Amino acid sequence: MIADVLLGAVAFLHLIACPYTKVEESFNVQATHDILFHRQDLEKYDHHEFPGVVPRTFVGPLFISGLAAPFVALSQMIWENKFIAQYIVRGCLGLCVLYGFSAFRRAVSKKFGSDVGMMLVLLTATQFHFLFYITRPLPNVFALSLVLLALSSWLTGKHGWFILQSGFAIIVFRSELLLFLGLIVLMELGTRRLGVLELLRHGLPAGLVCLAVTVSVDSVFWQKPLWPEGTVWYYNIILNKSSNWGTEPFLWYFYSAIPRALAASTFLIPLGMWLDSRVAKTVAPALGFVLLYSILPHKELRFIIYVFPVLNVAAARFCATVYHNWRKSKRWAVAALIVIGHLLANCAATAVFMYVSHHNYPGGYALHMLHRTLPSHTDVYVHIDVASAQTGVSRFGQLNSNWRYDKTEDLTPGGPALMAYTHLLLETTDQSRLYTESHDTLVSVEGFSGIQKQFRSFPPISIKTEPRILVLAKKKGKSHGTA
Repeated sequence: MIADVLLGAVAFLHLIACPYTKVEESFNVQATHDILFHRQDLEKYDHHEFPGVVPRTFVGPLFISGLAAPFVALSQMIWENKFIAQYIVRGCLGLCVLYGFSAFRRAVSKKFGSDVGMMLVLLTATQFHFLFYITRPLPNVFALSLVLLALSSWLTGKHGWFILQSGFAIIVFRSELLLFLGLIVLMELGTRRLGVLELLRHGLPAGLVCLAVTVSVDSVFWQKPLWPEGTVWYYNIILNKSSNWGTEPFLWYFYSAIPRALAASTFLIPLGMWLDSRVAKTVAPALGFVLLYSILPHKELRFIIYVFPVLNVAAARFCATVYHNWRKSKRWAVAALIVIGHLLANCAATAVFMYVSHHNYPGGYALHMLHRTLPSHTDVYVHIDVASAQTGVSRFGQLNSNWRYDKTEDLTPGGPALMAYTHLLLETTDQSRLYTESHDTLVSVEGFSGIQKQFRSFPPISIKTEPRILVLAKKKGKSHGTA
């Protein structure tokens, strides 16, 4: 219970420090908003106007919206602030992941000892990315709660539940999990802990049920027969179009993503695997998944978030061994100091990451400042440009029902269409000079721009920011044609 509270408290701090969302989360954010506030009126849903590159499933948003609905209704009666609903929705998602993590921790404690489970919690609490992401409505995070439950079922030998939970995660949310969870199935088949007939007996009905759920739900919301994750799999794997969004070197996950996510604990993973062969066998499918998934050129840290708890088991195994032996010799005492120092290094890295992330959502803060600057009764017709929409603006942030918010894309900079708006949320570029004569700058929102080394002072780094989003108000008397 204490472990769950600790992790929940840290995740809550991340949520409060970074309440806004980015473009990768936009579908699920808008979907939960529309389910909560538009309900059966599907024509008002955001995905009809902005469907994204590939369709995503509504199963996750529908489930989270169901959990959040009573609390959202209560908050609306008390505060009438729609953005509070975004906190609630993200909080409910985080609780789902923490529920899965709690089951995984108990399974780890049962198999490797309670001290390993305790150290797993401590390591996770000091690292940034896992607890930062668990409240972020990404498809990977919706799948994460199911993956953690599946891993706990695997560790406790409950193959039927493992197959069902894995099938739901793969078929509904993230098809690439077939690589990770499929490797576990192959391992179980190879060691004869799982038989082929048992796999088929559980797998076939589970697959059909999961497919029926996503097709029936998503065909209603998208208003056409659809299996979203099948479409995503075809786009990413068969067409390999995900590389249009950027590519990274083959080993990027190993030398960049994992060290950033696990911080100093990364160096303890090989030691834990060396100490306990059972840990090595547990970690092997996770490393195999990362290696296989590295074939795809488009890489993001969130794509492999499922392996972070598993890799932490190895680091936790080493820390638990040190905890038991630190009084026995000077060598173990030195090891204890290394463990303590690495936890402090994790906390320092987390503080830096949190500060940087806080400044990564200028669009959300810009819209917030617009609401704070202008009275609610003011006639406002605001255009939200792409940069603002990608860095924090969501429908939850559109607080005033009397105002008009518009995200129309590809409008000519300084042209008549943009001049029709009373206010603009605009990325700070050379094009913003086009509005010097026609608009006043109400707010300039800073955003993260880089980290600068400064070894002659403490701390030895400096976080740099620069203007990212401008909030402009059209001057009175300017015609629509003025540029």
